[in-house]
Amino acid sequence: MINRLVVFGATGDLNARYLLPALAALRAAGHLDDRFQLTCVDRADWTRDDFRRWAAEQLDRHDLSSPAAARKAITEPALYVRADATDVTDVASAIEGDGPAAVYLALPPAVFPGTVAALRDAGLVAGSRIVLEKPFGEDLDSAVALNRLLSEVVPEQAVFRVDHFLAMTTVQNVLGSRLANRVLEPLWNSAHIAEVEILWEESLALEGRAGYYDGAGALKDMVQNHLLQVLCLVAMEPPLSLGERDLRDRKIDVLRSVSPLTDDDVVRRTRRARYAAGRIGDRDVPAYAEEDGVDPRRRTETFAEVVLELDSWRWSGTTFRLRTGKALGRDRKEVAVRFRPVPHLPSGFGEEASPNVLRFGLEPESMTLALTGAGAGAHTLAPLVLTARPAAPDLPAYGRLLLDVLHGNAALSIRGDEAEESWRVLAPVMSAWSGNLVPLVEYPAGSDGPAAVRGS
Repeated sequence: MINRLVVFGATGDLNARYLLPALAALRAAGHLDDRFQLTCVDRADWTRDDFRRWAAEQLDRHDLSSPAAARKAITEPALYVRADATDVTDVASAIEGDGPAAVYLALPPAVFPGTVAALRDAGLVAGSRIVLEKPFGEDLDSAVALNRLLSEVVPEQAVFRVDHFLAMTTVQNVLGSRLANRVLEPLWNSAHIAEVEILWEESLALEGRAGYYDGAGALKDMVQNHLLQVLCLVAMEPPLSLGERDLRDRKIDVLRSVSPLTDDDVVRRTRRARYAAGRIGDRDVPAYAEEDGVDPRRRTETFAEVVLELDSWRWSGTTFRLRTGKALGRDRKEVAVRFRPVPHLPSGFGEEASPNVLRFGLEPESMTLALTGAGAGAHTLAPLVLTARPAAPDLPAYGRLLLDVLHGNAALSIRGDEAEESWRVLAPVMSAWSGNLVPLVEYPAGSDGPAAVRGS
């Protein structure tokens, strides 16, 4: 296990909201001890005491479960280094220490190449690992170039292209439920499943993230990495094991089976939009184009929908709808597996049977199966909904992710060829959208999003 973590971009939102609370949770659970050393690196002109105070404040705000002793055990020994993440001399100073380190790039994707080059030239200790947050690159060409650059620094097994979605309990439950239950796996194919919806719709608006979000947009921020990863777990063939080779091989098989989209397909099967001014609950929300830090000329979308099909024996004839949006009227974060109607219903029933739907709630975590049962009257039908809530995870998603990094378990990390294949899937969408083949429409904040104006 590696006992040194170096976080570049350490005064940012990712460290404040997720990494620091995850480290406190790991300490509280006994996974980290006094040998663990956290080094935080940023351009802010802070002293070590400045950073400690800030880190303690962030833990008080974002970590409501870890005991005070665990939080203090993370913040008090932490080092702070003021550095430019792309300057070789600064980076060499930041990573200096005994033994290998896990270097976490909590940085905008545009900075990745410069930082990785600086790590190469500074000289990482043998056995070190590099962790990169999503999205990996900004398009296919940049992902290929970044993979090539990383190969000059560390072996592929030491590169962790992380996606915390894969460490979420309910995302893991998608895989566990279908593979560990005989009642589901025989039905897990196009003969029985008409459509799978993978949704991440939230009432949260920009909330001060313009610096990152306006350069990415909903398609890159959510669909290209998070939702495609969930698609892989839903659609993959059963792996021989959950080891990194078997699991990741089956995931990339799914990406390679996605039917290439033509311009006509993109026009028919995708939507993009951004929110206009509106009201969410008791608060007024300005139009996205008027949010602080947004450049309206970028025409960045806050809503994206893509409908995909897979060229495979198992899934030919099933559609996969990936959709995400911000500033909507409600939160809806789930995988909805919609089964086909029964082939025949005996005459005499007073109504049609609704198709079954299996829902995996991603946030909050739940599992719901919608069936049809007997109604109150003779020969009547009524909905029957079965709901279960999984046990609370012993670690938050980022805690699981960091533990895997420190132990060198790459099973839930994205392999290099997989990262490139994800960009290939959406390259036609990005090209068609940049050519304005699909109009950028608007929807009021607090609404259900843009109206569906075309079939898919």
